[in-house]
Amino acid sequence: MNERYQMKKRVMISVTVAAALAAASLVAVAPASNAAAKTITLAFQGPLTGEEASVGQDELAAMQYAIKLFNAKNKGKYKIKVVQADDQGDPAQSAKVAPGIASNKKIIGLVGAAYSGATIAALPYYKQRLLPMISPSATRVSITDPSAQGGAMGVPVFHRVPPTDKVQGPSLFKLATKGVSSPKVFVVDDQSAYGVGLVDYMKNSIPAGQSAGFDSVSDKTTDWSATIAKIKTAAANVVIYTGYFPQAAPFFKQLRDSGYTGILAGGDGVLSPTFLTLAPASVIEGVRLTAGTVPLAEIDAKLEADFKKKMGKSSGVYAAEAIDATNVFLSCVAKGVSTREAMLKCVKAYSGKSLTGSTIKFDAYGDVAGGVMNGFEVKGGVIKFTGPVG
Repeated sequence: MNERYQMKKRVMISVTVAAALAAASLVAVAPASNAAAKTITLAFQGPLTGEEASVGQDELAAMQYAIKLFNAKNKGKYKIKVVQADDQGDPAQSAKVAPGIASNKKIIGLVGAAYSGATIAALPYYKQRLLPMISPSATRVSITDPSAQGGAMGVPVFHRVPPTDKVQGPSLFKLATKGVSSPKVFVVDDQSAYGVGLVDYMKNSIPAGQSAGFDSVSDKTTDWSATIAKIKTAAANVVIYTGYFPQAAPFFKQLRDSGYTGILAGGDGVLSPTFLTLAPASVIEGVRLTAGTVPLAEIDAKLEADFKKKMGKSSGVYAAEAIDATNVFLSCVAKGVSTREAMLKCVKAYSGKSLTGSTIKFDAYGDVAGGVMNGFEVKGGVIKFTGPVG
C-alpha cells in the first residue's frame, strides 16, 4: 500500500514538473514572438468633436490609412499606434490637451495640429518636450516666418506639407474675381489666427479700385445683418469669407436672403463636405474655394478606391497631405527611429515624394518649398476640383 502510494506520488510529481516545464517553455516563447513587432506610438491632433469635427476625422482617417499600409508591409517588425487629441479646432481646448500629449514619452511624432490657432496654442508644450509635429493643413504664415513678431514660433518642432496663406491669400482673390467684370470685393474674416492671417496676405494682391471694404467679426456670430449692410452699402459684387464652414453657411444664406446675387468665395476653412449640408443648395451653388490640397480621386482613382475599401468611407479634405505627413514619420520609423530626438533629426533631414509627385523637404523653419494652391467650386451639390489657380 505504501509503495504503491509512493510510486503514485512520484508519477504525479513527474507530471506536475513536466507540465510546469511546458508552461515555462510557452511563457518563454510568447514574449520572443511579441517582441519581434516593435510598437511605435504617434499622435494626431485636430477637431474630432464639435462643429468642425469632420475636418479632424477626415485627416485622422487618412493617417490611419497610411498606417494600415505600413503595418501590413511591416507585419511582425513594427506596429504603429495612434493617440488621438481632440482640440475641437479651438485654441483654448488645444492648450488643454497638448500638455498630456507632450508629457506622454511614448509619443515620438504628431500629425497636426489641423488648425493654425490650435497649433499656436499647443506649441509651447510641444517645444518644451521637443515633440516633432507635421501639420497637413495649418497654413498661418507666422508659425514659420522668421520675420514675424517673435520670429518663427514653430521652430524647431513644427513642420507642414501644404503651402501657406502667403500663397493662398492672393490665389483666393484671383479665383474669386475670375471672369468678373469690374470686381468690387468685400472681405470678411472671423477674427481667428487663420482668418486674419489669410486676409493679411490677400490685401497686398488686391489691384487698385477692386476693394469694396473689410469686416472682422467673431466666429460666434449668428446675426450677420450688420456685415451684410456694409456689403450692400459698398455695392460689392464679390464677397470672400476667410473663416470656417460652420459660420460660412449661415453667413452666405443670410446674404443671399438679403438679395445679394454676386460671387461667394472662401478659403480652405470653408472647404468641407459638411459645408454642403449646412445651407440650401441654391445658396451654396457656385461658391468658389481654394486649398493647398488635391483630392485622392484626382491623384489616382485606384488610390481613392483602396482608401474607401480599407477605411469604409471616401477620403476627405487634406487626406493626401495627412497621408504625406504620416509617411514622413513612418519612413523614419522604418529606419529604426524610436525616440523624439532621433525623429526630429530624421524629419529635418527628410527628402521624399508626396502623393502628387512633388518633393517634400523641409526648410530650416519647417516649410516645404513651392506648393500649388488649387481651386474648387460647388456644382450640383458637390464640391468639384477645378485645378491649380494661376
